[in-house]
Amino acid sequence: MLCAWLSILACSPVLLQQPFPAPVSTTLVDALSADPDYDLLLRLLQRARLIPTLNKLNQSTLFAPTNKAIKRHSPWRDFLSDDLQDNIQYKLRQDLLYHLLNYSIADLPNQPETRVHKTLHFPHAPDTDPPPWIPLPGGNLGGEPQRVRVASRGGGAWVGVDAFGNGGAEIVKGQVNVTNGVLLGIADVLSVPPDLASVVSEQSSVSYFHNILTPEITRVLNTTTELTIFLPVDGAWDALDPLERLYLESEFATDDLNRILNMHAVVDKGVTWSESFDPAINLTTIDGTNLEIVVTPEKTLISTSDLIQPDIYASNGVLHLVSSLLIPEGALLLTPEKYLLALNCTSFVSLLHSVNLTHLINSTTSKYTILAPPDDVLNVFEDGDLPERGSEELKRLLEYHFIPGRWTPKKLKDGMLLETALEDVGLDGGRQVLGVEVSDDLVGGGDRHVRFGGAGTIGDHIEVNNTLVYFVSRPIVPPSDALQTALPLLDLSSFLAAIFSTSLADLLKTTPRTTILIPRNDAFKRIGLLVSEHLLTASSKSDLESVIRHHTITGVVYAASLQNGSQHTFPTLSGSDIKVERLTQGNGSVFVSPSGGWAGMKSELFTRNILTQTGVVHELSDLMIPRTVNLTVGKLMKAAKGTTMASIVTKVGMEWLLNGTAPPEGSEWADEGLAGTGWTFLCPRDDAFKNFNLTKLFADVDSLQAIVRQHLIPTPPQENALDVLYNNRPISLDNSATYSTLLSPSSAYGDIIFRQMEEKNPGGYVVGIKGARGTDGKADWARVLSWGRSTTGGGTGGVIQIDRLLVPYYPPWWIEYGGPAVVGIVGIVAICAFFYVVRIIWRRDTTEATYEPVGGFGRDDDE
Repeated sequence: MLCAWLSILACSPVLLQQPFPAPVSTTLVDALSADPDYDLLLRLLQRARLIPTLNKLNQSTLFAPTNKAIKRHSPWRDFLSDDLQDNIQYKLRQDLLYHLLNYSIADLPNQPETRVHKTLHFPHAPDTDPPPWIPLPGGNLGGEPQRVRVASRGGGAWVGVDAFGNGGAEIVKGQVNVTNGVLLGIADVLSVPPDLASVVSEQSSVSYFHNILTPEITRVLNTTTELTIFLPVDGAWDALDPLERLYLESEFATDDLNRILNMHAVVDKGVTWSESFDPAINLTTIDGTNLEIVVTPEKTLISTSDLIQPDIYASNGVLHLVSSLLIPEGALLLTPEKYLLALNCTSFVSLLHSVNLTHLINSTTSKYTILAPPDDVLNVFEDGDLPERGSEELKRLLEYHFIPGRWTPKKLKDGMLLETALEDVGLDGGRQVLGVEVSDDLVGGGDRHVRFGGAGTIGDHIEVNNTLVYFVSRPIVPPSDALQTALPLLDLSSFLAAIFSTSLADLLKTTPRTTILIPRNDAFKRIGLLVSEHLLTASSKSDLESVIRHHTITGVVYAASLQNGSQHTFPTLSGSDIKVERLTQGNGSVFVSPSGGWAGMKSELFTRNILTQTGVVHELSDLMIPRTVNLTVGKLMKAAKGTTMASIVTKVGMEWLLNGTAPPEGSEWADEGLAGTGWTFLCPRDDAFKNFNLTKLFADVDSLQAIVRQHLIPTPPQENALDVLYNNRPISLDNSATYSTLLSPSSAYGDIIFRQMEEKNPGGYVVGIKGARGTDGKADWARVLSWGRSTTGGGTGGVIQIDRLLVPYYPPWWIEYGGPAVVGIVGIVAICAFFYVVRIIWRRDTTEATYEPVGGFGRDDDE
């Protein structure tokens, strides 16, 4: 077997192809044996089974470490122990072959120059070890042996130096010429070049690259054979944007770091040492880019980069250091995802991957504003706080964090609505919008504080290529259905409760592209308690549903369109329209008028842009009544708990009053000309009749008619009240308002009068029969409890609930006839007294003395 390997060695192109000479007296082994300074080296050669190899080699050079050198080299000391089990000692043999040349050195350099020599060390991968005894061409360097340099420095010669002649082991023992070669003693053991990963770690000038090495790159540098690397020094990386460097330093840049390595690495047949550069060559990198190498007297150029240090040897290739990155412009595509990873938004990116939204962060051409919650924000959320990974709900949430376009703080305005990447089913595939709040910090230097969907921004925004990133203080939850969105708003709870009492909840949740106008809680009081009580009773569910539908616009109408748009009417789910009016004076309030209700019915609109999954919610001051809902006197009397009074109305043949229709033709009511008149009915509650004998009362139809007439007020159309939002009363109750009833034409006590109770019940009212007197008052007046305005008869009149029945007033005889009698008696007495006084005066005039002629007036003077 040994003879066979020797014959192969003799045929090797790197070995001197000469027949083995006849044995001579002095060989390399003999020279080593003769010098006690090489005792340890001789023992190691024996351990490595290299004595036969040394004896058979012809004209070789051995750089022989002295005993002191070997004692300082701990790896070799271990091979000197007697308990070694390995008979091959492959590592030791390879190290020793690195000290051996297959030719004799004629002389050593004595000028500042560096010479390169080829050793008998052929690096191999561990799983391809050659037979142990003879070095064979092949291995990791494309069939070439490993190189070693010899240089002159400081008046001496050094071996194993770098390209600049630095380092290495000094030749301390003079040259010994033997018959089969040259022996040179050195002061240190030569270090065999390790793999490229280790070589990179040993170079301080490429520490940045070493710090960002990934396990994948390390594996490539360890295992790839015939590898030539042009590695940029640390200063070259400063040319990158700080964000790009931050990304490369993260744990997520593996693919891009691999690509960067491939742009600087060449794998070809054989290793490209610098000796092959002259005069110029072109190399193709693993990534496919072209490297043009040009050697000039001043420097060597690697494309546009200067070669700083050539030929740093490695077991599987060679390392060259260059001054700048060899990356073509635009070749390294750093996407928004990579920046997000570098900017501590890894959890956010991971969630995007779970729902296949990577296209939003992997494009370098699409323009997006990204609202990214950092890791320290998302880490606060526990399992269950966010939607499940991979779910559609999570996908909606994440899409809501992407705004098409680059929205810098200067472009943002307070109250803006920005379209997001969320295309919502509730909007028929339209884009969901996101509210923006902007405030200027004039005291702190004028910085703008921006909030998106109620979430504040943290730190400064980042602008990268076509992408702008804001870091938000919490995940921004997209709008939910309209009812769930409005539930936390306590001032809207009454209307929401009304919705849930009907069958419309699911409809309002799911109907796409709707705008819901929700009245505030006090709207139910402002519309009149009888109206609200009617709408909220179970028997009036159809009317309530019509009202709710009338508050739902078919279409998404945001605040800007309502306040400044040109459209004035909007269709609703009730099939009718609402009208929007914008005041040009004052505070510019916006009012909404329904399709029905009473004259002048309005509601003030508060445009809050409460976003929902299906559109938007705004607030109203008042309820609106559509034309499909008729609030008749009968409905309001029922709400006023006035069924007894309603029965009386029916009993006297005035059921047309309850239905809001005209009296039948030919009836006594029609003959009185009551057609087309609005009515306000004073309706006592049922408990107001508890002290009445209803059987007896219902038997007297004339009395029933008088009662109905006493409580029935013909009501002309009202002029609009000064406060358009507070015109819900059937009639005005202020300023001692007096009204004629249907009884007034036939009774002096038919009129009624209202007064405000200021002391005991401020804001309350009482109503009484005008002029009624002579009783204890219990039947002549009542307290006003509530009211409701009807929509029939042109929206004129309605029902006023009172707590007592106003019994028609019939004064007793001493009141009805006593007055005239007293007046007559007083008149007679006065007349009698007058004539008596006249008589007395007359009589007084006839008895007083008078003057007359002598003889009287009747005697002649002649007599």
